[in-house]
Amino acid sequence: MKIKDLVKYWDKHARGRLAKDAYFLQLSDQHHSRLEKLAALYPMKSSQDLIRDLVSAALDELETSFPYEQGSKVVAFDEDGFEIYEDKGLTPRFVSLSQKHIQRLKARQLESVA
Repeated sequence: MKIKDLVKYWDKHARGRLAKDAYFLQLSDQHHSRLEKLAALYPMKSSQDLIRDLVSAALDELETSFPYEQGSKVVAFDEDGFEIYEDKGLTPRFVSLSQKHIQRLKARQLESVA
């Protein structure tokens, strides 16, 4: 499945509870083999590092792949004077939820230090 297809799939099938902070996963034999090959190419990176980097890259790519949905509110004008409308799609919601999650993580970190 392509990363850009995940959004449509998740919209249809991925409703449910939130996951815990730590994630454990089992890879298919094919993906495990590919990860091992990648680890052989980059011996200074652990498999965990490679997985983390792949997930990070996938999440970054996913965020930029959300389709733009034009809203009714003009939020700016481009250099030619044309109106730029707000995005009512998933991007602003994703960014807002990301910021809330980061604030929660920071608060938890401060609590653990105190």
